Amino acid sequence: MATVYLIPAILQEEGLPAIPAYIKDAIKECHVFFVENERTTRRYFKQLWKEMVIDDYEWVNMTEAETATVVFRKKLNEGKNIGIVSEAGCPGVADPGQSLTAIAQQMDITVKPLAGPSSILLALMASGMNGQQFKFCGYLPIDNQQRIKTIKELETESAKKNCTQIFIETPYRNNQLIESLLKNCNSSTSLCIAVDLTGPKEWVKTKKISAWQKEKPDIHKRPAIFLLLAQ
Repeated sequence: MATVYLIPAILQEEGLPAIPAYIKDAIKECHVFFVENERTTRRYFKQLWKEMVIDDYEWVNMTEAETATVVFRKKLNEGKNIGIVSEAGCPGVADPGQSLTAIAQQMDITVKPLAGPSSILLALMASGMNGQQFKFCGYLPIDNQQRIKTIKELETESAKKNCTQIFIETPYRNNQLIESLLKNCNSSTSLCIAVDLTGPKEWVKTKKISAWQKEKPDIHKRPAIFLLLAQ
C-alpha cells in the first residue's frame, strides 16, 4: 500500500540544522517526489543524504497541476511511496502540495506529515502575540487601494476577535507593504516582522506601529513574514 510523505524543506540555505534527522529516512522510503522546484530539491536532498543517487527516483513538477494530478493518482495506484516537497517550509501550508494531499485523502492513502520549519509558526512563536486565535491570510493585494482596504479590514477583525493576523509578501515588495502598514494602521496596533527565519541574519521584532514609524526597517528582497494584533 502506498504512503504519501509530506517532507519539509529548509527556509534558508543555511537552515539545514532545522531539519530533523529522521527526514532522511523518509526520503529513503520514497519512489517518486512531487516538488515545486526540482533543482533546489535535488540540492537540498544531497545536503541531507550525500550518498543519494538522484536518478534512481522519479521527479514530478507539482506546479503543473493537471499533469501532476494524473501522475499522482497513477503512482498511488501502482503502490509507489510518494514524497511531496515544498520550495520552502511545510508542504500543504500555503503551498500547492495541498491539492495532492487532498487527492491522497480521497483515495484513503496513508499520509504522513513530517515535522520541520514553518515560517508561519516560527514567527507566531517568537512574536508574543495571541497564539490561541490566529489566521494566516497569505499575500495581501498588490493594488495599493485594495491593499489599504484589506489592511484596515484585518486590523478591525483583529481588534474585534483578539486574533493575530499573519501574512506574507514577495520580498521585493516588503518595504512597500511596511509603508502601507505604518500609514494605515492605528498607532496602538502591534506589528511583528520576522526576517530570514532559521538563517544567520534572522531577527524577529514586535513593536507598536508608533514605534515602527520612528525606526522603519529596510528589508528589501529579504524573506519575511508579518503579524498584526490590534487592541
